[in-house]
Amino acid sequence: MAFCTNCGNQTAEGARFCNSCGRPVGAAGSGATASAAPAPEPLDYTIQGDNLQVARIRLKPGQELYAEAGKMVYKTANVQWETRMTGASLGEKLLGALRRTVTGESLFVTYFRADSPGEVGFAGSYPGRIQVFDLKPGQTILAQRDAFLFAQTSVAFNVALVKKLGAGFFGGEGFILEKFTGPGAVFIHAGGDFVEFDLAPGQILQVDTGCIVAFDESVDYDIQFVGGIKTALFGGEGLFLATLTGPGKVIIQSMTIEKMRRELSPMKTGGDEHSPLGALGGLGGILGSED
Repeated sequence: MAFCTNCGNQTAEGARFCNSCGRPVGAAGSGATASAAPAPEPLDYTIQGDNLQVARIRLKPGQELYAEAGKMVYKTANVQWETRMTGASLGEKLLGALRRTVTGESLFVTYFRADSPGEVGFAGSYPGRIQVFDLKPGQTILAQRDAFLFAQTSVAFNVALVKKLGAGFFGGEGFILEKFTGPGAVFIHAGGDFVEFDLAPGQILQVDTGCIVAFDESVDYDIQFVGGIKTALFGGEGLFLATLTGPGKVIIQSMTIEKMRRELSPMKTGGDEHSPLGALGGLGGILGSED
């Protein structure tokens, strides 16, 4: 098994270029493949707070992070920062900007680097919790749109299309998921509190489509009709549920930003009810964005 030494993604046996970042994975004509990407030095961090959490990162000299624009809370003066597009070439920068746009993130990311010991803090944009994934080389997790907070520069940030067409049309979250591949640590943020499940092979978990935070790449993701017409129309949970099938780890959230907006809306009439067509919101958002 080989991995790209630039982005950490797994490469096909004998491949000359990485399918993710496009960089050469071996000397031209030599038939060499990329070796396993070395694991970066672990981060020294603490996460403080309850539902308004802040991640405090104590950077060592030479350590570097990249973060979603606007997520920094503070930094010490010796931590250098620079906002730019990701990628070494113009093509990589444009591709990276496109990927970030379709996942709901900003076009630019901010890089933080310490030349001497320093500290930087990050937080989400609404009440919720921060989850850390320490990814091994080639290990991948999938996360909901807008979840990204920050990561070590060795972590590859990509776009993942859901595997099945039904999931894209009826999932309520659109076609796009964020994909992170190690090695390195990635921090994501989502609403409310978290519940974790370690699914055994073949074990099935049915979840409100908007409540999925993240899951291992080994977990199969699909959308299923909730049952009878009466349940769908009057059950208050919408027409469809996300079906996650193990093996792998799944994290769900107790509060979504959409639910929070609905509860705070001055036009709220009571009840946590979905419109029977509410599950088509993801598709409507995609079509509307093309206008």
